[in-house]
Amino acid sequence: MFESLSNRLGDVFDRLRKRGALGEEDVSAALREIRIALLEADVALPVVKDFVNAVREKALGQEVLRSVTPAQMVVKIVHDHLVETLGGGMPADESALNLNAVPPVVVMLVGLQGSGKTTSAAKIALRLKNRERKKVLLASLDVQRPAAQEQLAVLGRQIDVVSLPIVAGEKPVAITRRAMETGRLEGYDVVILDTAGRLHIDEALMLEVAAVRDVAKPTETLLVADAMTGQDAVNVAKTFNERIGLSGIVLTRIDGDARGGAALSMRAITGKPIKLVGTGEKIDALENFYPDRIAGRILDMGDVVSLVEKAAENFDEAEAEKLAAKMQKGNFDLDDLASQLRQLRKMGGMGGMLGMLPGIGKIKKQMADAKIDDGMVKRQEAIISSMTKRERKNPKLLNASRRLRIAAGSGTSVQEINRLLKQYQDMAMMMKKVSKLGKKGMTRQGLAGLLPPGMGGGGGFRG
Repeated sequence: MFESLSNRLGDVFDRLRKRGALGEEDVSAALREIRIALLEADVALPVVKDFVNAVREKALGQEVLRSVTPAQMVVKIVHDHLVETLGGGMPADESALNLNAVPPVVVMLVGLQGSGKTTSAAKIALRLKNRERKKVLLASLDVQRPAAQEQLAVLGRQIDVVSLPIVAGEKPVAITRRAMETGRLEGYDVVILDTAGRLHIDEALMLEVAAVRDVAKPTETLLVADAMTGQDAVNVAKTFNERIGLSGIVLTRIDGDARGGAALSMRAITGKPIKLVGTGEKIDALENFYPDRIAGRILDMGDVVSLVEKAAENFDEAEAEKLAAKMQKGNFDLDDLASQLRQLRKMGGMGGMLGMLPGIGKIKKQMADAKIDDGMVKRQEAIISSMTKRERKNPKLLNASRRLRIAAGSGTSVQEINRLLKQYQDMAMMMKKVSKLGKKGMTRQGLAGLLPPGMGGGGGFRG
């Protein structure tokens, strides 16, 4: 989402670093470009003014201009103010979903039609069920949009979460009362209310949502806003906060090509935290919003903490132990390679992982030239799936005719199969070396013992 803003700010800081010592004119010129970059990213004008003024005040201080690394100091100041603008100074309990109330805790989702409320309701329900071990009831109050209630029911069945039975002709306030009663009588921990939206804000929408709020008395009132709507999302957030009262914001479609201004502006203008972000179309693609990590991504400092958390969340311990046992015996077949590819995809693919690494913005062109994409991983999985069990266990069986058959079955080319097998052979060779060296051999020879001849293999460490 922040790619354009990240690139612009990266260019500004690169020019500052080349300067060495900085004068006031250098800092002022950089701040003008930062201002333009923020405006182009759809950040609201009042937010841009406050941001630039706050950065200027500190960046023109004598401790920065006389610093050993003044450019780095300016980057740090911009980073700190980005974190602050995104809500970094807020207590942790305010930025997380508040479930500390007498059950059933009511979470009400509001927003315009098409912002992703219904999908977000299901995503939040799945998150509460799996992470918080909560018993969740979904209830759709959207009687305006055809099949909206059925859509939530279908999503509920997919994630194994109960949705309130649909009663034809029932009004939103009556549905709310029935949901609250069901929640109390049947021992639900959380009731999620998916309210109706409109294509634009009108009085009828506000009166309906206010009536539902008065009956449900929600602990959390979350505005679901589409990051792609830019400046308009800020106006929507402001109006809902003034008329209904928000406790937080859920930002959807941040994986798209939105410019990111909505995220920076909504928090600053409403004073309400962005609590969750939708990172994709999959039902589990929902993450907590961490201002410091997002600021790191914007400034191309990476987000290694999120990467580690994602790895821990998707890591299959049983499969890892099984693979470790095979490595000790020097066995590594194509089923094992397929397992590694699946783990990679579960973590968000190559793009998702690389996007969290520091400095990755500067090598995006090289990545594009190397054709590193998630499609390649899927094609490799398709190739392995098109093989027989015997072929996966013993790749030496794969002669020319078998490769032609696999290419036709997987929708790929023989060249792609050859590349995959070469990749497998390299990995298998490394696994065998690990097995032969053992722990003592690895300690003695180090990584050099794993390298092919001509690249230090077998030479060991010579100090």
